[in-house]
Amino acid sequence: MKNSIGTSVILTLFGESHGDSVGAVLDGMAPGVTVDEGFISSLLAKRSQSGELSTARRETDEFRIISGVRGGLTTGTPVCIVIPNRDVRSADYEKLSAAARPGHADYTAQCKYHGFQDARGGGHFSGRITAALVAAGGIALSALGSVGITVGTHIYSLAGIPDRPFNACDPSDDLALLESRGFPVLDPEASEKMRGAIIAARKDGDSVGGVLETAVTGIPAGVGEPWFDTVEGVLSHMLFSVPAVKGVEFGDGFRLSDMRGSIANDPILPGGATETNRNGGINGGITNGMPLIFRTAVKPTPSISLPQRTVDMRTGLAAELRVTGRHDPAIVHRACIVATCASACALCDLLALRYGTDWPRTVGG
Repeated sequence: MKNSIGTSVILTLFGESHGDSVGAVLDGMAPGVTVDEGFISSLLAKRSQSGELSTARRETDEFRIISGVRGGLTTGTPVCIVIPNRDVRSADYEKLSAAARPGHADYTAQCKYHGFQDARGGGHFSGRITAALVAAGGIALSALGSVGITVGTHIYSLAGIPDRPFNACDPSDDLALLESRGFPVLDPEASEKMRGAIIAARKDGDSVGGVLETAVTGIPAGVGEPWFDTVEGVLSHMLFSVPAVKGVEFGDGFRLSDMRGSIANDPILPGGATETNRNGGINGGITNGMPLIFRTAVKPTPSISLPQRTVDMRTGLAAELRVTGRHDPAIVHRACIVATCASACALCDLLALRYGTDWPRTVGG
């Protein structure tokens, strides 16, 4: 299995949903980066389950950093983070072992790993693994913050219910506002409507999806490559690695295709800033100094209790399946911090490639 991503700053994820633990190795992070375990815990809390909006599985996410950190600072060697799984009920999945759950990776995993995969709770394909990604992302966010770069994500829409978008030219106030929100939206009225949609889906035995919007401020111009390591390409590679992500767009994205060039182009002002930010802070695959703005589409949670047609993987015959166990009616609100931390890891890699492995001391110089 290919479980590592990055060229200079490399993230590796390991573990299974119902195994002993999940974890991450962050290799190539510069020495001297602050590792605040309280900050990491606060990020994991944002990803954590939330009452009737989320799964009944209750994980404390008490992590251990077993290498690469000394005295609260990175040493420059691989950082290994381990998060034990505490609230595991594998019996919920025993009767599902032969029936492929629609929308899940059960069938494709069977085709690739011939039955040797750990299928409990989705195994290595589970969103549970994103806890480790968030923990590693906490270190990446600290590194970025040390050079004035901020990353944040809100729910752009959920079940068709919109939040107001980030201010594309200067989302700084919006990012600060998000820090005070328990539910990651900018408009309080949108929060109530979205919560209602999630609860309604749960009552119906169904689920809902949505779109996330991420903003990055403070990143200098000139980061990225013009062809195969574009900023869009590196970020998309990372974001598409997150379970349930089915689309990524930058700036005005697909809407640009409906515009004339006179509208789609961002007029350049003295000093290099642009009057608009329809291209999301990127031109030719390289940052232009404006905020990065991108959106990520998250599909509805595939585990639903309604009857679904499927196949029995032992016999190849048609079957009907009702998924039981503990599942999220939506993961969109929990995925915001995952998108933020995934993006942070990718940005650290891009900065290391631009400024060198000691980039927190040299970026912008």
